[in-house]
Amino acid sequence: MFKRYALRAETRDFLAEAKSLWLDGRWQHAEGGRTFAVEDPASGVTIANVAEASAADVGLAVAAARRAFESGPWPKLRPRDRERLLTTLAELVEADMETLAELETLDNGKPLSEARDDIAGAVDYLRYLAGWATKLDGGVKTIGVPGSFAYTRLEPVGVVGAIVPWNFPFSMALWKIAPCLATGCTVVLKPAEQTPLTALRLAELIEAAGYPAGVVNIVTGVGPVAGAALVSNPDVDKIAFTGSTRVGREIGAEATRRLARVTLELGGKSPVLVFDDADVDAAIAGACNAIFYNQGQVCTAGSRLYVHKSRYREVVDAVASYADSLELNHGFADGVGMGPLVSAAQRATVERYIDIAEAEGAVRLTRARKLPEAGHFVAPTVFADVKPGMRCVEEEIFGPVLVCASFDTDEEAIELANATRYGLAASVWTRSLSRAHSVSAAVRAGTVWVNNHWVVDPAMPFGGVGQSGVGRELGREQLDAYLETKSVTMLL
Repeated sequence: MFKRYALRAETRDFLAEAKSLWLDGRWQHAEGGRTFAVEDPASGVTIANVAEASAADVGLAVAAARRAFESGPWPKLRPRDRERLLTTLAELVEADMETLAELETLDNGKPLSEARDDIAGAVDYLRYLAGWATKLDGGVKTIGVPGSFAYTRLEPVGVVGAIVPWNFPFSMALWKIAPCLATGCTVVLKPAEQTPLTALRLAELIEAAGYPAGVVNIVTGVGPVAGAALVSNPDVDKIAFTGSTRVGREIGAEATRRLARVTLELGGKSPVLVFDDADVDAAIAGACNAIFYNQGQVCTAGSRLYVHKSRYREVVDAVASYADSLELNHGFADGVGMGPLVSAAQRATVERYIDIAEAEGAVRLTRARKLPEAGHFVAPTVFADVKPGMRCVEEEIFGPVLVCASFDTDEEAIELANATRYGLAASVWTRSLSRAHSVSAAVRAGTVWVNNHWVVDPAMPFGGVGQSGVGRELGREQLDAYLETKSVTMLL
């Protein structure tokens, strides 16, 4: 298999090594030597065996993070030293981009070009966070007490437990780790069991960057064991989770029970609103990218397409035609349009939703096609003329399945967009500046894109409302969740 994919020597060498846990600055076997298999979703072949952390292993990782936070060199580092370490890590990631991208494609299934984009974005994010390390200041306050001097300090919250999903494994790992490093926190990361390889490669780069032992710990394992142990550990001061709304509710309840901080970036059912004055060609391309990028396994995927009735058939037919033209193949293939879904379980979930949509009366516009014999492939699927209340309209599918309907007025478009328990993102396609502003204000979502669907920049906060989560990532706003504000008042 590796020869067929023509992987770089660095990638092959990495896969040939046993994969242990990264605890307290060194590689360690899991308790009892337990491992689990990681597969290539394009073939179903095992590509690595990775250490399976127990609850006891997670406890060791948290203890290491606590020691690093309270003693040793880390709490004594100046902000400019944290900036330097983050910049060094960015340089190491950039130099290792091709190996990281190959591992991501092999582990996740996404096309190699998309994996490269993910790694490049992570480099930009690291550099952005490096700049913030030296700019987190408190302030002097004027209070109504004569002869007083009052000020605030920003201090790191402590030990962070981070749990990330399998759709953007490397990017999401750094979305959690980098703010910890910028603010002076320490962290225990649990990557998704389906896609742990780039997180383990990241551990090698963190070691090379010179981070003190225990500042970053990476434990691979399954959610109900390693993830649950991390969330419930009383020495974890903050939980940062990206994943499903169902699991997010459970994590939020546990964090609330023990009064730990928590941020949750959860699911979505994002609408794409195409108005009658839109640049139709741009809207069609944007709608296709919104749902078929990363095989539709994106929390902000534009999975509901609402088009003004005057352009409806033109747009949905073009999107369906594009879906039918996409080549399905492994992510290393030239010209591949879509790779496999991440696992057999995810493929079964998406196929079940396709069956449900057809049973509910949704009109399928895309053709049936022969899929590759191996791997977890699902054909991109477009349904037209869906109705409110259908499960395919209301529930997150997390795959390349698009549902479409028409609207008549701006008010109807907004009503359709907001008819969801989610509120992560939306896109608005129009040439009217006033409409862009009014619709963006009326749609309930943490992010609204106008004439695009996917522009994500390190400076722009990202997160949802409703069942899409709590808190923000990216931007200056993300750092508040990793900082405590201490008030100091002196009588002179």
